[in-house]
Amino acid sequence: MALPAIFDNLRLPVIGSPLFIVSGPELVIAQCKAGVVGSFPALNARPASQLDEWLHQITEELAAHNRDNPDRPAAPYAVNQIVHKSNNRLQEDIATCAKWQVPLTITSLGAQVELNDAVHSWGGIVLHDVINDRFAHKAIEKGADGLIPVAAGAGGHAGVTSPFALMREIREWFDGPVALSGSIAHGASVLAAQAMGADFGYIGSAFIATKEANAVDGYKENIVEAKAADIVYSDLFTGVSGNYLRQSIERAGMDPNNLPKGDISTMDFGSGGNSEAKAWKDIWGSGQGIGAVKAVKTVAEFVDQLEAEYRAAKASLDARFLG
Repeated sequence: MALPAIFDNLRLPVIGSPLFIVSGPELVIAQCKAGVVGSFPALNARPASQLDEWLHQITEELAAHNRDNPDRPAAPYAVNQIVHKSNNRLQEDIATCAKWQVPLTITSLGAQVELNDAVHSWGGIVLHDVINDRFAHKAIEKGADGLIPVAAGAGGHAGVTSPFALMREIREWFDGPVALSGSIAHGASVLAAQAMGADFGYIGSAFIATKEANAVDGYKENIVEAKAADIVYSDLFTGVSGNYLRQSIERAGMDPNNLPKGDISTMDFGSGGNSEAKAWKDIWGSGQGIGAVKAVKTVAEFVDQLEAEYRAAKASLDARFLG
C-alpha cells in the first residue's frame, strides 16, 4: 500500500515521537524544518488555551519556511492525544486541533472511533501506538489509519515484545503506514526498521539530547552518558510500564532494583505521575538505544548525522550483498 502523500516531503523515513514535557514548538518546528515529522503531546500545552497558541506558531513558522524554501519544504507535524479516561481535556484539545486542521494525530492509551472520525473529518491521519498485535487489531478496527508498534526497549511507555516478532505479526495482516518504536537512535537502525517491514523509524530519546528540546541540561547529559544497562522498566511512576533512566530514580532516593508496583487507577496524566517523584519531571524517560547518542546537538545537526548513518548503512549493505 502506498503511503499517504502527506509523507512525500520527508528527508528521512523518521517520525520524532511526542515527549511529555520535553516536546514543544521549538523542537517540533526544528524537526519539521530538518525534514522529519515533529510531534508533541497536546497535554504539554498548559493551560489548554496554550495549545491554540502553539499550533498557530507551528503553522505560521512552517508556512514561512516553505515559502522561503520551495525546494526543501518542511515535513508535517503531529499532535499526540492521550485517550485515557483521566484526560479531561481530550474533547477541548480535539476541537483546537480541528481549528488548525492538524495533519497527523498520534493516539495513545486507548483507541476511540469518535476521535478517529473527528480527525478524518478535517482530512487528518491517525497513527495509534500499540504494544502488541491484539491492540493493533483493535486500533485499526476503530478507524486508525496506521500503527506505531512500541517494542521492547522503547522510551517511556513501552511493551516487552521483540520488534522482529511484533513487526512480523502486524505485517501478516496490515499493509498501512507503520512507524516502529524501540531503541532507534542511529541511521542504521532506521534502515533496519524498514528491513523489518516498517515505513518509518520512530525516534524519541535521542531528540531529548538536542538543544531545542525542553529538557534540563542534566537530563540531556544523562542521555549522552547512559547506555542500555542504565534503563529501568517499571509501572510505578504512571501505572503503565515504561522505561526510565536509572540515575534519575536513584537521585529521587529510590532503589531502581526494588520499586513497588504502580496503580493506573490513581493516575493523572495531566500531572504526570502517581508517586512522589513525578514522571517525567523528576523521573526521566528513556529508551535503550541511547548508547548511540554521543553529544548534545541541534536538531539539524542530529538529522544530518542520521542521514549520513542511514546512507552509509545502505551503501554497506548494497556492497556486501549486491557486489
